[in-house]
Amino acid sequence: MSVLPISLIVIILNFTIVPIGSNLLWKFIIGSLFIIFGLTIFLFGVELGIQPIGTLMGEAITKSKKISVVVLFGFILGFFINIAEPDLQVLARQVSDVTSGALTQVSLVVIVSIGIGIMVAAGLLRIVINIPINKLLTVLYGIILVLALLSSESFLGIAFDSGGATTGSMTVPFILALGLGVASFKGGTEAEEDSFGLVGIASTGPMIAVLAMSIISSINRLTGVLPVQVEKETGIVSSYIHKIPVVTFEVLMALLPFLILFIAANIFHFKMKKRQLRKIILGLIYTFIGFVLFLTGVNAGFMESGRAIGQTLVSLGNDWLVIFIGFIIGLTVILAEPAVYVLNEQIEDVTSGHIKKRLILFSLAIGVAVAVSLSMIRILNPAVRLWHFLLPGYILAVVLSYFAPKLFVGIAFDSGGVASGPMTATFILAFSQGVAEATPGADVLLDAFGVISMVALTPLIAIQVLGLLFERKAAKRS
Repeated sequence: MSVLPISLIVIILNFTIVPIGSNLLWKFIIGSLFIIFGLTIFLFGVELGIQPIGTLMGEAITKSKKISVVVLFGFILGFFINIAEPDLQVLARQVSDVTSGALTQVSLVVIVSIGIGIMVAAGLLRIVINIPINKLLTVLYGIILVLALLSSESFLGIAFDSGGATTGSMTVPFILALGLGVASFKGGTEAEEDSFGLVGIASTGPMIAVLAMSIISSINRLTGVLPVQVEKETGIVSSYIHKIPVVTFEVLMALLPFLILFIAANIFHFKMKKRQLRKIILGLIYTFIGFVLFLTGVNAGFMESGRAIGQTLVSLGNDWLVIFIGFIIGLTVILAEPAVYVLNEQIEDVTSGHIKKRLILFSLAIGVAVAVSLSMIRILNPAVRLWHFLLPGYILAVVLSYFAPKLFVGIAFDSGGVASGPMTATFILAFSQGVAEATPGADVLLDAFGVISMVALTPLIAIQVLGLLFERKAAKRS
């Protein structure tokens, strides 16, 4: 049910106004099947393995009752779990290609992971010493604003996209569970509210790190283009056979540091019983298998289709049609984001069912649809820059944080990172690249990049507005 809407849209577009060819269509359909099975296995693995590890580690570092331990291990855990985020690897490789190696994949991964580590530590410290989340977010986004004004414009899209892409399907479940573990152990009446917001705080780390790097480094402007790579009419199955070993190795290398960290923690601290340990290891195996299937389907079937649809739509010469299709794609792609379901499950559990999953999902879908539409307007009109949307958008989000219920503020800023997961980093970014490549005067680097950050921004506003409506409704009842 999650994957069906976007699949139907692509099929309908193929047989009506945007024919992409039978070869590419079959790749897309097979990719959809990979995503269905991969998503199912992945979410099962997360429930068995990743979330329990996060909760255990969160409780363990809080038991020490030492702020230095919370900060140190918050940084270490944030750094290593982010290294294990495939979305970041995908984005970093694309950035390396765009900049002709001026920003290498390894350097961007390390810089962004340091940013995540610092902000996870800051987020856990906030929970322990009771810093209001809206005040911390005000300071962090104030720093981002100053850095953005001082840095090169060509870094803006990469910096803000990094903030969205790093909080993906691997990072989100772990950080959510880590925050829940710390908040639950601390206890008190605010434990429910404090368990959310850590993902939103963590997502500011990559923005600060990349913008700071652009100022410190000697790189004043990034150059180069990202060519739209259209595969030749090869066998449909052969593209998947080629992708599986590549994706398997990438996911294995990404998960290995985290696995080593968990084994070390178990030997020296947790000392789990064999049955519990076996269950978590099984969960990690499911996570690995599911991620390989999911990313194989996305990379071998979805990305190429997204580029082709974007290019063909622009060639029809109807800008409003491009904007409308962008809205529909944004509305449906969010339904296939794995981390969205992880967040929604935790929201419903923590609030004892008072906040329904469907309501959060609907709010996210509308927010992302608007974000993709605005991104299409920006690409089709090169005079409109990324900061024209991000600056007022983040100011509005921070202002709302002082009026919306505290619980909804944490959920909103978590949702921003969750919404911009693997489907956004692949299909929507590829669609934007196709539109930018075919639009006269548009720049693939300056205009296509930034769509992830737009997707990460709109849920911040949508969920907080939902919180205000909830509060107003509750006031009327009382």
